[in-house]
Amino acid sequence: MNHKIKSLKDYIFEYQKSVDQPESFWSKIAESFEWQKPWDQVLSWDFEGPEVRWFENAKLNITENIFERHLNAHGDKAAIIWEPNNVNEKGLHITYKELFERTCKFSNALEAQGVKKGDRIIIYMPMIPEAAVAMLACARIGAVHSVVFAGFSSSALADRINDCQAKMVLTSDGNFRGPKNIPVKAVVDEALEKTTSVEKVIVCQRTSAEIQMKSGRDLWWHDAIEGQSINHKAATMDAEDLLFILYTSGSTGKPKGVVHTTAGYMVFSQYSFMNVFQYEQNDIYWCTADIGWITGHSYIIYGPLLSGATTLMFEGVPTYPHAGRFWEIIDKYNVNQFYTAPTAIRALQAHGLEPLEPYSLDSLKVIGSVGEPINEEAWHWYHDHIGKGNCPLVDTWWQTETGGIMISPLAGITPNKPAHASLPLPGIQPVIVDTEGNELVGNNVEGNLCIKFPWPSIIRTTYGDHKRCKDTYFSTYPGMYFTGDGVKRDHDGYLRILGRVDDVMNVSGHRMGTAEVENAINEHPKVIESAVVGFPHEIKGQGIYAYVICDMVGESEEKLNREIIDTVRKIIGPIAKPDQVQIVSGLPKTRSGKIMRRILRKVASKDISNLGDISTLLNPEVVDEIINGANI
Repeated sequence: MNHKIKSLKDYIFEYQKSVDQPESFWSKIAESFEWQKPWDQVLSWDFEGPEVRWFENAKLNITENIFERHLNAHGDKAAIIWEPNNVNEKGLHITYKELFERTCKFSNALEAQGVKKGDRIIIYMPMIPEAAVAMLACARIGAVHSVVFAGFSSSALADRINDCQAKMVLTSDGNFRGPKNIPVKAVVDEALEKTTSVEKVIVCQRTSAEIQMKSGRDLWWHDAIEGQSINHKAATMDAEDLLFILYTSGSTGKPKGVVHTTAGYMVFSQYSFMNVFQYEQNDIYWCTADIGWITGHSYIIYGPLLSGATTLMFEGVPTYPHAGRFWEIIDKYNVNQFYTAPTAIRALQAHGLEPLEPYSLDSLKVIGSVGEPINEEAWHWYHDHIGKGNCPLVDTWWQTETGGIMISPLAGITPNKPAHASLPLPGIQPVIVDTEGNELVGNNVEGNLCIKFPWPSIIRTTYGDHKRCKDTYFSTYPGMYFTGDGVKRDHDGYLRILGRVDDVMNVSGHRMGTAEVENAINEHPKVIESAVVGFPHEIKGQGIYAYVICDMVGESEEKLNREIIDTVRKIIGPIAKPDQVQIVSGLPKTRSGKIMRRILRKVASKDISNLGDISTLLNPEVVDEIINGANI
């Protein structure tokens, strides 16, 4: 039923089949799901458009494949284990039956508030079970959810509300995050001053903080669900109806709404979850991501629940109230599969081995990494000390736009190689191209990573701007999806991801467009111009380095630095604040006015050994000034 690969020989056979006969390969996998009406055609596609359609004209509801498909077999099994931020607060085990009833009640509550199929709903919530219920209820009634990470600022939230013209916001009174109590509802109130489309706000009580409730617009979650039925008939959705929009940063300033549709995303998230993690029916699986990111969508909510798995949701942070919190939770719940980010691994590695001493971690069968290429030192520490040298480590490469894991070892099947994403999943056809778009065949080659054939959970469009989707992903190398990442294929044919090749930084596993951060910095009244680059950071992978030209009259550098960082925090959120701000008198530019970011990257990385020929710059003298100011 779950089409699980059991051996390397099996993988090779399945992969070849998926390349030779992709339609029949995915058709066979899709048959194990419940459909209200089967498809007329498995796939039609054109990367020029781009136009991709999977399981055409099929009818379904993704939540029927989570609930109705599983309830008879394991209605009493835990669907979600919830571990709160505070160690003294009791966690929850929510069964599939209970989660179904909660989803139905909230589906009815949404409809009672006027939400209809196709409406866009913003979810701006902490990592609590209600966030999962919110997503599933939207899917149940056919509303399109757009989860916004609850660490983004009111401006960033307003931008996303306005872009998708959301009808409703689901939020909480506040969030607990480590020792902090974050006033989330106040952020929503501020955002809504800059929007006109939102009719209702439903507020989940979490921290009991004092908040403003606007009469006629705001209502409490517990009041909204009161008296609602625990039965709800799922809406009939077309295979290509929108399931969700998730905003991601690009190389231009405005975040773009990545659109995923119902059937293809369902099939691929479940298939990839079962195969990468080699999940067995009574395992406890834990992904530490936030649902505000694609990892939380695909591998906390949809992939696991479609598989009938038990998925753990954690509200807190890895170091609160102590640096052993992750390891404590693994032992507490006997976690079998553990999936986290290299940033978290490096941060915990910095605490040494002492926080690990009280914990056995004996239950672990698989450990995984997501969000950015994992460096070898972190790989070895994670493999040796968390996996005890005998857990396969799945180093997964994928993107918001891909919807699911694309390149990864399959746990216990693909031989591990440190810091290598390794081999593509069945159905994924990666190619390495040079800057001219010529395919580089064979091993020991390095270039840009493209995918030449569609997979079921590929991005369909960027919401409201199809041209941007085409320009960003399908125009650089016509006829292919361009990932924006560099890659190397080694002598064994294993793929190693080398990081971004465009103006996008990968900060703590989160993509951040340089233009987006620059736009925020430029909002400061004293800033004339700025240029932002990524630089190597021992915890975050990449840090943010900002070079800023300012009007310095009556200003101190120290005060300006603080204000610039605060401006970014206010406009985007703490996640985007620069690690280094260097005030400069000018930026190195070509005679056509283009900023030479290559030079700025080298200075930020403290590597000025080969800056190339700078004599052709419009202002070569500024390079020495920048180097001196950076104290290299």
